[in-house]
Amino acid sequence: MALTLYNTLAREKQVFKPIDAKNVRMYVCGPTVYDFAHIGNARPVIVFDVLFRLLRHIYGESHVTYVRNITDVEDKIIARAAERGVSIRDLTEGTAKVYQEDALALGNLPPTLEPRVTDSMPEIIAMIAKLVANKHAYVAEGHVLFDVSSDPDYGKLSRRALDEMIAGARVEVAPYKKNPMDFVLWKPSEGDMPGWDSPWGKGRPGWHIECSAMGEKHLGETFDIHGGGIDLQFPHHENEIAQSEGAHHGKPIANYWMHNGFLQVEGEKMSKSLGNFITIRELLAEKVFGGQVWHGRVLRLAMLGTHYRQPIDWTVDRLAQTKATIMEWARMLHGELSADAPDDEVMSALSDDLNSPAALAAIYGLASAARANTGDRRRLKRTLSFLGLYADERDTDFAVGHELDAAKIEGLIAARNAARRAKNFAEADRLRGEISTLGVAIEDGPGGTTWKVVS
Repeated sequence: MALTLYNTLAREKQVFKPIDAKNVRMYVCGPTVYDFAHIGNARPVIVFDVLFRLLRHIYGESHVTYVRNITDVEDKIIARAAERGVSIRDLTEGTAKVYQEDALALGNLPPTLEPRVTDSMPEIIAMIAKLVANKHAYVAEGHVLFDVSSDPDYGKLSRRALDEMIAGARVEVAPYKKNPMDFVLWKPSEGDMPGWDSPWGKGRPGWHIECSAMGEKHLGETFDIHGGGIDLQFPHHENEIAQSEGAHHGKPIANYWMHNGFLQVEGEKMSKSLGNFITIRELLAEKVFGGQVWHGRVLRLAMLGTHYRQPIDWTVDRLAQTKATIMEWARMLHGELSADAPDDEVMSALSDDLNSPAALAAIYGLASAARANTGDRRRLKRTLSFLGLYADERDTDFAVGHELDAAKIEGLIAARNAARRAKNFAEADRLRGEISTLGVAIEDGPGGTTWKVVS
């Protein structure tokens, strides 16, 4: 079966043809480690982990290179370190460690390489020097800026009009710029700001040049897939294209561009001002969403329930239903052997532009058959393991650690019935969701509310 991917640059699904089938190469923009990653940041991590697994399945584990960078020098980092009164290194080391732990807790494989900006300065400086030599960049008042007017194709990824790009980029007004859209490649560092020696003086790189340089360093001038969230399409990815093509005389940085959609929380845009800003770490370790801690594989399955290119609404109800499903699978598959290969129907769905909703529909069908058939249970377990949704013996803890507490269930049902009598239906719905996370289904009837284990 052919693998097809939606190429944002071409605006269509295309059959994937690697440059070298023995070394398929993918770059995904990673975090700027000034604070803990929020749940929206988890989406590209999960989406491109699924693609990484699929590419390894098709081409072989040793024939795929996945690079996901860490940005550990940037103005937000400098400001946050000063705000907290800690060193930049202490801030970035601690935040990067939490990010890596969170990514693993969500069932993701580690990337092949995880380069840091601070380890890539020679390559960054060398690429900027090429752009200056190729007349795509100029030096002004200690800054080096990319000259957007030197690139007639600028804007081909986002396909925006110039006035829209200026508004979308929130361009910095500076007297030394030739054009409003020109963006910084290198900026001066003064005092105790972090800086590196360069032909243009002590300074530090702009955000966009970092990914171009790290991609070239680890994957070559042109690689197969570049991924990230839709919010990075402009200006970040647009600028990456301009820089890399400018440095390499028009050679493309990547043949396929992939972007995942936005995430909102309970129907609203996530923001600190609305009080619905949630980090991955909070979901995994604190009772800040729906009054409970959520298992990493619950978050992963909930994320995969929506196609990666579509917006996703992150709700307590979605997580509650997903948790009940994960618990049912854990109980059914505990102690079961695993098949040799994942389910063909699931793999076919994933090969169609990572159609995870279709893949999950096939998995639900397989789970239904697995209740009565050992062979189907083995194939289900292997398929879930392939997708990072089952972790062998670790799921023993997930299943056994959530043994049913009849008294707790009865208490929750009593509280729900009291809320219904008081016409507090929002609280009644919340309690119903909490009950469902325990792997229990309830039914209201003439004789009262009854419950049963979902199996």
